[in-house]
Amino acid sequence: MPKAPALGGGSAVDLDADVFEQPFNGPLVHEVVVAELAARRQGTHSTKTRGMVSGGGAKPWRQKGTGRARAGTSRSPIWTGGGTVFGPSPRHYILKVNRKARRAALRSALSVHAERATIHVVDAPGFGDTPSTSKAAELLNAHRGGSVLVALGDDELTAAKSFRNLARVIVLHVDDIGVADLVRAATLVISQSALDNLTARARKEAKA
Repeated sequence: MPKAPALGGGSAVDLDADVFEQPFNGPLVHEVVVAELAARRQGTHSTKTRGMVSGGGAKPWRQKGTGRARAGTSRSPIWTGGGTVFGPSPRHYILKVNRKARRAALRSALSVHAERATIHVVDAPGFGDTPSTSKAAELLNAHRGGSVLVALGDDELTAAKSFRNLARVIVLHVDDIGVADLVRAATLVISQSALDNLTARARKEAKA
């Protein structure tokens, strides 16, 4: 059974083999990461076509005799202040991925962290009522190999405040963590309550 060491010493935590000991499915993880990143786009970009910009009610000058190129409207895309051709307009970027596929990708990402021994359990309630960035930094000193993702659950705000000011550390509520966040992080630091939550999300559905 895979295990996750505890930050600051203490006994290692057993990990669910059905979640943290699965083969890596690269194409599936890629599909889910692309869908997650696309869904995070706001899609509020907007441009005006030649029918939306102001002006252009009259022909700028007569067709012949001026020596200039013929022009029919100042709304033309080749004019300054004219409309945009094929510009972006508000839209959503959501891509559909089946729920079973998302769970399988989540298991793959978690299994990679378990295989590389980059999952560490932190005692979030141990921070008490007063945040301590120095304590958080001390806990991470021996486990810094790159970017760190700290996953916390409800009522663990003190621990979140302790970790959030450290360089290359991202603190997220466990409900907001996706496969893209796990793939991006070199190290996963997680509280026990967040670990239970993430394990339940990734576990396979029981057959009826």
